[in-house]
Formats: sequence, structure tokens, C-alpha cells
Amino acid sequence: MGLAEREYQRSGHGGGFMSRLTPVVKWLLISNVAVFFIDMFAGHPLLRIGTFAIQTALFEFRFWQFATFQFLHGSVGHLLFNMIGLYFFGPWMERWWGSRKFIIFYLLCGAAGAVFFTLLTFLNILPDGLKSGLIGASAGIYGIFIGVAVIAPDLRVALLFPPIELSMRQLAIALLVIATGAIVLSLGGNEGGEAGHLGGAVLGYFLVRYPNLMGRAAGSRPPRAPMPFESKLRPRSDVLKQRDDAVDLILDKISREGFQSLTADEREVLRKASENQNSER
Repeated sequence: MGLAEREYQRSGHGGGFMSRLTPVVKWLLISNVAVFFIDMFAGHPLLRIGTFAIQTALFEFRFWQFATFQFLHGSVGHLLFNMIGLYFFGPWMERWWGSRKFIIFYLLCGAAGAVFFTLLTFLNILPDGLKSGLIGASAGIYGIFIGVAVIAPDLRVALLFPPIELSMRQLAIALLVIATGAIVLSLGGNEGGEAGHLGGAVLGYFLVRYPNLMGRAAGSRPPRAPMPFESKLRPRSDVLKQRDDAVDLILDKISREGFQSLTADEREVLRKASENQNSER
């Protein structure tokens, strides 16, 4: 199998809407959308048992709610906003962590949203009480936003609304200021949700800033841009096949463990493969 046959290595040459996605992000998108519509058509039984509330999660020992609330949404707009964020930023973060650590990172950030929500409720900062519900993937997604901002603060992001361009550092600061202001000033009526955002963001910052907390070496850098497309119709020599087989193994390792798991020799193989493909075009 050559580089062009791996959908996560293509660079805009076919594959459709889902072709740019990494494995865990694709699974998260599908599962969130599926859960929303299944629950809606079934009369919301999943909302009743999976929504995080302090009363049920802590005092009635429904600890699974620290995870299940992350896959539940209250409206199409709520779902759409979260999935857009996951679609654009999730693959970047998954390639940095590797798939296995990324799903742990994502779920931990989501659970941190529920923990921070609980803490502010016990401190009487949030007004809704022990039975107030928390749903949505946004705590985990805020962890992704802040994580990308830590790794690539100067990465440029063009927003749809408002139609402006920001760096990831500026976007992260804006999101944190909005969330904090909404809680402190009781604006918007979603103080509990904003508390969840802040909890996910805080843990996302610390896990990416100190990746050794998840068993990863510090100083990690994101992978280079995807390698260029190679025509499947081009005849391949034995040398090319051996090169592609070696690259396949390396790409599998990146998917499992992240780019920084590569040795110097493996990075050199990728660099040479990219240069060779550029010269062959």
C-alpha cells in the first residue's frame, strides 16, 4: 500500500468530506451524531440516564455520567457547533498525541469539565444546584482548542462568525475570557456550560504543556504537512515498493503513538520519501 492509498495522508485529492479525518475523530463524529438522533427518535432515554448532574453522578453513584454526558446534545445547533470544532481541530491534536493517547486526552478533558462544574457549584459560584444537568462535547473540544494553542500559538484560524482571522493564541484567550466573563457576570444563562468549557481548557493546557503526565516526552512538535499525492497508475520498482512498505509501518506508528514516538532514523525515512515524491511528480 502506497502513501496515496492512505486517506489520512492525502492532500486534497479526492476522498470527500471525511477523508481528512483521523480514526478517533471520525469515530467521535459518527458516535455523537448517531447518539443524538437515536436519542431524539427514542424519546430521550439517553439524556435521562447519561446527563451529568452532581446529585446523580456523585450521591447516587452514577459515575459513568462523567463520560456519557460528553456524547449528548440538547439541539442540532449545539451538536453542530461542537462537531465543527472537533472536525477542524481534532485531527491536528490526534496526530500530535497519537490515537490511543488522544482519546484518553479528549475524555479526560471532558470529565474535567464536569469536575470544574462540580467545584464551582460547591463554592456557590454557579446558581443552579446539585440537580442541574451538564451535556455536550464542548469541554473535551475546549481542551483540544487550548492544546493546539499551546503547541502552535501562531497558527492562523479564519472564523466564520465573526468573519475575522486570529492566531490560535488569540482565539484561546478570547474563548477563556468569554467563558470566565459569562460565569462571573452571570451572562447568557449558560454558566454551567461555560464552567465545563473552562474545566476542559485548564486540563487540556496542563496535559499538553506537561505531556509527561500522560507518558509522553516533552518538547513534542506537530508532524509536517501531508505528503503529496502519488498516482496509483505509476509503475513501481522494487525499490519504491520497499520504501513504501517502510513508510507504511512508520505511518501506522504515528497513528498509534504520535509523531514524537518516531526515532531519528524513521523521521529521516519520511523526509526522504517526501523529497522523492516531490522529485517524481
